[in-house]
Amino acid sequence: MHIYTDGACKGNPGPGGWGVLMLSGNTEKELFGGELGTTNNRMELMAVIQALQALKRPCAVTLHVDSQYVLKGITEWLPGWKRKGWRTAAGQPVKNVELWQQLEKLVAEGGHAIDWRWVRGHNGDAGNERADVLANRGVEQVLGR
Repeated sequence: MHIYTDGACKGNPGPGGWGVLMLSGNTEKELFGGELGTTNNRMELMAVIQALQALKRPCAVTLHVDSQYVLKGITEWLPGWKRKGWRTAAGQPVKNVELWQQLEKLVAEGGHAIDWRWVRGHNGDAGNERADVLANRGVEQVLGR
């Protein structure tokens, strides 16, 4: 299974959206949604959370993200944040802590073998481009358009 996720925000903070493209063999699934008062980083996290929540059973997933914040957060920073009581290296509270905790739980309890991959955004990767379109559709939906 390949999953592409993206977040979008019109203003930061402002109205935002998240998008997910799920590919498995010949099957495709698209998901999107949004929030009125949010940030790009929150929408990037929500895209991954929504993708993992949509999986019905444990599986091998290659998860493509264009957010270094999400990638480094989940693969590098999370253990240190937890050790420090959800504080950054600078001693500040971790932003979006409730989303990080939700994502951590999904990863830990979902039974998925996740291969986290970074892809450069807006650089012609077809899956990422489609996730971006879906994230922007989420913005439009939340704005009632």
